[in-house]
Amino acid sequence: SEHLRKTGFPSESEDKVSALDSGPEMAEPQLAVAHVVTSNLSAKAPEFYPPGYNQNFNHNFTDSSFEDRYDGYLTLAEYVQDFLHHLTEEPGCFETEIEQFAEALNGWVTTDEALQELVELIYQQATSVPNFSYMGARLCNYLSHHLTISPQSGNFRQLLLQRCQTEYENRDEATKSDETTKKQFHSFVLFLAELYLNLEIKGTRGQLTRAEILQEGLRELLNALFSNPVDSNLICAVKLLKLTGSVLEDAWKDKGKNDMEEVIQRIENVVLDANCSRDVKHMLLKLVELRSSNWGRVHGTTPHTEATPENDPNYFMNEPTFYTSDGVPFTAADPDYHEKYQELLEREDLFPYYEENGADLSGPGDLYFDEIDDEMDPEIEEAFEKFCLESEHKRKQ
Repeated sequence: SEHLRKTGFPSESEDKVSALDSGPEMAEPQLAVAHVVTSNLSAKAPEFYPPGYNQNFNHNFTDSSFEDRYDGYLTLAEYVQDFLHHLTEEPGCFETEIEQFAEALNGWVTTDEALQELVELIYQQATSVPNFSYMGARLCNYLSHHLTISPQSGNFRQLLLQRCQTEYENRDEATKSDETTKKQFHSFVLFLAELYLNLEIKGTRGQLTRAEILQEGLRELLNALFSNPVDSNLICAVKLLKLTGSVLEDAWKDKGKNDMEEVIQRIENVVLDANCSRDVKHMLLKLVELRSSNWGRVHGTTPHTEATPENDPNYFMNEPTFYTSDGVPFTAADPDYHEKYQELLEREDLFPYYEENGADLSGPGDLYFDEIDDEMDPEIEEAFEKFCLESEHKRKQ
């Protein structure tokens, strides 16, 4: 009772324990229940969220019907930002939710100002949130084909390219600025590269093509990055070429241009002359090596056909080599292969203990195999004895 009073249990517990102890018979032992300690840790702590994530994200995107999704939002910005955060957290939902998102925007974005605001929101998300540039480019491509508003100031794609033009014109200053400005500019460069790969434009005949203006823009961005060959600029150039190098080179070749050769020459000059770090130079050399291997692409020269001695000069390359009784080598490519091979099979003296399939035909106690197992080469035996003596000597020391 005194112990329970010290540990802080309520008085009712004391009365019950006293009553149990005072009885004529021994009561069953009671187990004391320890206090439950409540942790202050939370799964919703800020440390568990990626940069730029909105912890107050509205989960209506998954919990409610489409009709109710944007009724509770006060502004277009709130609705778009929540969807962008949702897309950042769960990129796999793009295919299932993008159609309803575009439909909602068509009911909301009805003025030039609203369209400008939408373009700016997506641009900021794609250039400020790590790893969202690809998803942002896909989103821009979808909206460019499915947004119905097309004001005099320009449709969605035109306004997006105008926004990119503003950043593009400051390329020379950005590559020479402080690290924060450079980082923002590099994010823009990679987003523009993703736009070049994902933004589809319908031609006059209905065919889908890439935005040619972006192709020329990426060329000039590479020039700006190589003109200021510090580590961060060169790393951005490497990422840009790894992402778009094969597509750019194919496009330039189709126009009869040799721009990629000039880019590679520029890289080699940077490796020789620039004061960049050793690791960055190694990255540049690896990029040159990647381009020399056709950007890692493997193209089949002819459609798949079954290989035969007539259409494949390497048909017999992996065939084993045999020898006649006179020691003359021959393979399956030899015109007399079957005759010579049959002669080889008849030379039973060469395989006295093995069948053709390799099964051992020797019996237990066979003299020949017993001698092989028991004998040791004299040099090996001498070396083994020397090893044993040296080991014994080291053990005694």
